Amino acid sequence: MMDSYHFETLAIHLGEEPDFFEGTGDVVAPIHLSSTFARERLDEFPKGYRYSRIANPTRDVLEKKLAALEGAKYALAFSSGMSAETAVLVALIRPGGHLIAFEDLYGGTKRVLDLFKKKYSIEISYVDATKVEEVVESFTPKTTLIWLESPTNPLLKLCDLEAIAREAHKHNIKVVVDNTFATPYFQNPLEFGVDIVVHSTTKYINGHSDCLGGAVVLSDDDLYEELSFIRKSTGGVLSPFDSYLTLRGLKTLAVRMRQHQENALKIADFLESHPKVAKVYYPGLKSHPQHELAKRQMRDFGGMLSFEIRGGAREAQRFVESLELFLLATSLGGVESLISIPAKMSHDYLPPEERKRLGIEENLIRVSVGIKNAEDLIGDLQRAFERI
Repeated sequence: MMDSYHFETLAIHLGEEPDFFEGTGDVVAPIHLSSTFARERLDEFPKGYRYSRIANPTRDVLEKKLAALEGAKYALAFSSGMSAETAVLVALIRPGGHLIAFEDLYGGTKRVLDLFKKKYSIEISYVDATKVEEVVESFTPKTTLIWLESPTNPLLKLCDLEAIAREAHKHNIKVVVDNTFATPYFQNPLEFGVDIVVHSTTKYINGHSDCLGGAVVLSDDDLYEELSFIRKSTGGVLSPFDSYLTLRGLKTLAVRMRQHQENALKIADFLESHPKVAKVYYPGLKSHPQHELAKRQMRDFGGMLSFEIRGGAREAQRFVESLELFLLATSLGGVESLISIPAKMSHDYLPPEERKRLGIEENLIRVSVGIKNAEDLIGDLQRAFERI
């Protein structure tokens, strides 16, 4: 019965029905801090639990909710988004194999992909995945995986998830999508045939910048068993306390995302009309090259945007250091508003020539729009423009 409810209701109630926890009537899932669970008999485990690295009741509730909100059978919670990504790569990469990746990816993802490339002699083709034909042209007999973000970090590019998944499955290639920017509230990649969704739950799903976490969401039974084994063996599990914090944040995901979206669109409109802004990257703007695709495969456009300030690195630095309400910090997706310069922060791992080729210039500024009053945020931006 619970599965038939809407997103907001599932986010609050699923897995936390008052009679779920031993009939105590808990409205909120308790934090099961125990690292191990006693048994009366050698081969019998109370309610299936024996050790928290393998399974934990608090983490189980979070995983049940994440799976339901993404329209999946399974979810696995990890200690960080990068530990989630690493587990997927361990499961799907073969020595000497080949994978295809969107060229515009989070710098940390590229870092771990390069690590696998060096350790396992794999080939990686970075392509402009906004063009389905470029993805297809990169297929080889050794290709096992396509790694995508949509929207991407930091240029907010989108790719046609359904078309790419359809072509990939003709060749028995798995498709992974990082859905961190869109969240399950605005986009469900599994609906378009994607095999695996990954999240940094540190970001919007938790939404309060107070714990790290990651998740892998999927419906494939065999892959789930393999990923469960990898997580159990390597130990990158989300702690009970961080599971609790993420559960608490997840309950307000819908209302937060609506406010992130409303504020982001107002700020994108403001920036696009400002004389000191050269270009704005936001899927909700009609000027965005994939605006129609965004309307088709997303329910709304999210709270992330980027823009190029006129000038160069000096102007960008002076601008971000002049703000009061936008905090200069790495990360995104919290209720506060954060601002960063990708070339110096999230994507400083990439060589300068590679950043330039991708369009990540030193005057590119990424904004995680929070849920503060939009007029206050726009006023803060305007004052910073006046100071440069």
